[in-house]
Amino acid sequence: MSAVGNLVPARFLTLTAHLVIVITIFWSRENNVEACLPLDFTQEQYDNEDTKLVVALSVTLGLFAIELAGFFSGVSMFNCSQGLLSTAAHASASVALLFFLFEQWDCEFYWWILAFCRSVAGHIGLFLRSAVFSLHLLRSYSSSQCLD
Repeated sequence: MSAVGNLVPARFLTLTAHLVIVITIFWSRENNVEACLPLDFTQEQYDNEDTKLVVALSVTLGLFAIELAGFFSGVSMFNCSQGLLSTAAHASASVALLFFLFEQWDCEFYWWILAFCRSVAGHIGLFLRSAVFSLHLLRSYSSSQCLD
């Protein structure tokens, strides 16, 4: 089996693991929000930290939608460098988020994990999809010009 053939299932598994961990954090975010607050906190402080964590998790889920759309459409599925980068980023994000979940780290760490592990792969995937789409439009435009 080729390197690409090995990367596709590994990338899918790390994407799925990362997605499951993010959904688990979304469902059980009360403990993480309380870990971000002092021992005596007000409801307003709790709501503020909860909103920040919900926004961070929503951004993550939006980036997942973009990356999964590119993966399942086949645009970035067989690109070796994208597959390796995505697999490494999602595996490291999964490990970091497991520590975030079980050790109840401060909520600020989630943004660092998102920045270093998640958004790099998402932005490169978005760039690949836009490049492929642009090349497809350019190719279809040039072939229509030849017909005239």
